[in-house]
Amino acid sequence: MAGGLVVAANDGEEYHGKLTCFVILASMMAAMGGLIFGYDIGISGGVTSMEPFLKKFFHHVYIKMKEDKEVSNYCKFDSELLTSFTSSLYVAGLFATFVASSVTRAYGRKVSILLGGANFLAGAALGGAASNIYMLIIGRVLLGVGVGFANQAVPLYLSEMAPSKYRGGFNNSFQLSVGIGVLIANLINYGTEKVKGGWGWRVSLAMAAVPASILTLGALFLPDTPNSLIQRTNDHEKVKRLLQRVRGTDDVQAELDDIMVASEISKTIKHPFKNILQRKYRPQLVMSVAIPFFQQVTGINVIAFYAPILFRTIGLGVSASLLSSVITGAVGIVTTGLSMLIVDKVGRRGLLIFGGIQMFVTQMMVGGLMGAKLGDHGGLSKGWAFVILVLICIYVAGFGLSWGPLGWLIPSEIFPLEIRSAGQSISVSVNFLFTFLVGQTFLAMLCHFKFGIFFFFGVWVAIMTAFVYFFLPETKNLPIEKMDRVWREHWFWNRIVK
Repeated sequence: MAGGLVVAANDGEEYHGKLTCFVILASMMAAMGGLIFGYDIGISGGVTSMEPFLKKFFHHVYIKMKEDKEVSNYCKFDSELLTSFTSSLYVAGLFATFVASSVTRAYGRKVSILLGGANFLAGAALGGAASNIYMLIIGRVLLGVGVGFANQAVPLYLSEMAPSKYRGGFNNSFQLSVGIGVLIANLINYGTEKVKGGWGWRVSLAMAAVPASILTLGALFLPDTPNSLIQRTNDHEKVKRLLQRVRGTDDVQAELDDIMVASEISKTIKHPFKNILQRKYRPQLVMSVAIPFFQQVTGINVIAFYAPILFRTIGLGVSASLLSSVITGAVGIVTTGLSMLIVDKVGRRGLLIFGGIQMFVTQMMVGGLMGAKLGDHGGLSKGWAFVILVLICIYVAGFGLSWGPLGWLIPSEIFPLEIRSAGQSISVSVNFLFTFLVGQTFLAMLCHFKFGIFFFFGVWVAIMTAFVYFFLPETKNLPIEKMDRVWREHWFWNRIVK
């Protein structure tokens, strides 16, 4: 066990406890939900650049890439069917997260995590065995249902289990797991692309079953969170024993009292999606939409989904493109790990503003270089391709430090218990909606905007950085059931919620 901590509550009472091995192990297992999400992001981008996969399922793209010498570099992969393969997962996830909200509220975070793993496992099996486009898409839909349940429940689980002093670091482990999943997928793609016989893509898709199996089996042994358990039982002694085990101390009465008060308020709310529209919840509602929207229009999932295709666009071969994706994935993991270590010291606002500036500058530079050096035909020299790779790595570093992990952390920690599941569902559904829209339109936008696509996302990064500066209060180190105070003390939101 690590050292003890004392957290000041709003009314002067204190939360006591230790950072226990029990919490660490439970949170590590729950964070596997991020691993399956990241694995899918990395795998889908890699297999769509593999020629045997394109030849079997997207033959027109393969022909255009191999034989059409007149098509622009920016338009070789422009295909609605190809983008549908990538983005169909997020349509399924969008609808699944609303079902997951009711399940998470009625049966607990643990059950939603279990269902997420099971659906992802079924989708992985179907994708690996696909013999036609229909099996491929149905597999993607099942993966989407799994990701919808996992992404709804896991960030809540992490925020509720973690001591408030370490909540930011614990919750950022979700994005760290996403990054690890992306890196593992890129490494597997790099290896399977070299398989003779053209069936390596099957291995890439089927290997998603490994993290899904770990999550599904591990969820069977996860404890539920005290915050969730108290919503479903009147046995306060049972909740107290769980909280004592979680915090590693018998002195949990102050935290238990706050959880019980939040639970009593929660039980009076019969329609949380209706209640979240009330004026007193307006700041949380705005953030539940704005934060995930801004996270997607950073353009990061364009890099994650289509990095191999993007690197092929600038003239790299298949193997070099996949290796470049491995490098960017590794950078994302390192910086997300750094964010875990400093987010509860530096705070949310500082990281978001610093990361936003870093992403804006690099996107402007990448767009300018591609505009100056890459025409519709031919490719970049190795030197300029390397420069763009370095700039994209710096961009990914900025995202990994800021909007990557904090885009999941902030929505999961700002809602009071009575609307927490509904609020998280709104946040995840907005995330999936704009992931789908960006994923579905990117290849067409790349074809029409060409290098201007980086300027497009760069403008959004500037807007979101200004939004954070003016409208997002700092939430570090504050107990999750005391979070309403930040809105009452904010220069803008206090006019609305007072």
